[in-house]
Amino acid sequence: MSDTAIITCALTGVLTNPEQHPVPVTPEQMAAEAKRAFDAGATIMHVHYRSQEKGKGHLPTWDPAICTEINEAIRAACPGVVINMTTGVVGSEYQYVLDYLRACKPEMAACNAGTLNYLKTRKDGSWAWPPMVFDNPASKVKDFIDVMNDIGIIPEFECFDIGIVRSVGLYIENGMTDHADYNFVMGVASGMPADPDLLPFLIRYKKDGMSWQATVIGREDVWPVHRRATELGGNLRTGLEDCFYLPDGEKASSNGPMIEALAKYAREAGREVATPSQTRAMLKLS
Repeated sequence: MSDTAIITCALTGVLTNPEQHPVPVTPEQMAAEAKRAFDAGATIMHVHYRSQEKGKGHLPTWDPAICTEINEAIRAACPGVVINMTTGVVGSEYQYVLDYLRACKPEMAACNAGTLNYLKTRKDGSWAWPPMVFDNPASKVKDFIDVMNDIGIIPEFECFDIGIVRSVGLYIENGMTDHADYNFVMGVASGMPADPDLLPFLIRYKKDGMSWQATVIGREDVWPVHRRATELGGNLRTGLEDCFYLPDGEKASSNGPMIEALAKYAREAGREVATPSQTRAMLKLS
């Protein structure tokens, strides 16, 4: 187990409505939220980008100019921070996402590592949204890995079930990549549940020597998984993309208190929270 835990803050998410929840949208808001998380111990910011048009802040944007402006604002507020950019899109038309990675050149980027039926039901059993397939065939994954390898971006492989965890190992064996940061995504209704007892099994099936963390989506079941991840030596992640509630059930007013809670868990487990320079050394970044 590493004595030092890297903490990632997932600042805002994909479609969360800023009129209903305290998620940042503008470069100024994103920088301010990143600073709160950074001061609390987060040294990686996982970033989604929102439309800057009035009334459309709940919608995503892939405009490299907007994304670069937000990245620069975050870096100015958080010296040494590592930017981890989203890449998740549905469908076979994704060249614009590859272009945005080439334009923005982050240190890290998400790489969704396998396909998932993305489903959720309401209390009455009806679909919360029309059933959809989050399609990530091996050819699509390779396209993303190839661009990341060309630019020097570290891929963070998002794994929604144990078969996808095992697929990442096959990508390594096939020569598609020689590095994997595993992100076990737990709590999606049609994926792995937010269950701390799953973590030892997931760790067993990842490639030896590769780092891991858990993204945990939900409410009261989130924090026991984070505590177990801390105890098992994983890196840590939370933020308003994943959850709106603190361990005591209180709704979070910003990302800062959520990162404070994770940092407390790390220290209670006898681990240090990584500084920006330690994070860059552990990730082998300049």
